[in-house]
Amino acid sequence: MGLFGSDDRPAHREADLPAPEDAGPLDSIANAFVNRIMDTGIDGIGPFSSSSKVAADALAKHRGDVRKAVREVVSDHVKLAGAGGFATGVGGIITMPVSLPANVLGFYAIATRMVAAVAELRGYDVSSPGARAAVLLSLVGADADDLLQKAGLGAVTGMTGSGRLARMAVSRMPKAAGMMINKAVGFRLLTTVGGKALARFVRFVPIAGGIVGAGLDGILMKRIADHARKEFVPRPAGEGSVHTP
Repeated sequence: MGLFGSDDRPAHREADLPAPEDAGPLDSIANAFVNRIMDTGIDGIGPFSSSSKVAADALAKHRGDVRKAVREVVSDHVKLAGAGGFATGVGGIITMPVSLPANVLGFYAIATRMVAAVAELRGYDVSSPGARAAVLLSLVGADADDLLQKAGLGAVTGMTGSGRLARMAVSRMPKAAGMMINKAVGFRLLTTVGGKALARFVRFVPIAGGIVGAGLDGILMKRIADHARKEFVPRPAGEGSVHTP
């Protein structure tokens, strides 16, 4: 049985989950931010390729060797994150109802695509609501458990412990649960990474901020990649559809 049960006998129906609160201005901003990075990172936009194409290209280049393809995807995206100009350019094509740093938008669009591509290479269907929520939660690393608790989902079977994102990715997820996860992750990314940490760092290193910032982006991208590779374990043959050249 998955996190929310099978189609035959759901362990947690949507009605059993906490109802999402009425969306206010901050909720709208968080949801818009999450929707932009998910749509861009997974589905692609303009010259920014989708995660499926990135995964397929890497697998074709390495003649079907999934392990090498995953390494290439991670390496390429860590380099992209370090190139601050590219991240800023990506952020520029993601329109938002409020002004947000383009590098923050670009960074998380790149991170989302990297994680989704890794998940696809390991047999997960990132078009499903559960998989998209798992990709999103991978961006906050160890904070995922805390966010699930705050979203009222900590008690749902399978939501905690090692491998929780892989289980979420192959489970049926109610719409209400997805909405709560989106809002929780959006708030965390915007307030913690996009706001406090960035402002505090730039204040202390105003001159070298650009250079050091690019280095920190690369380090953070690598941490997200390591977390994704740990959580999205390869699915046994026959349980998923890994890309083939």
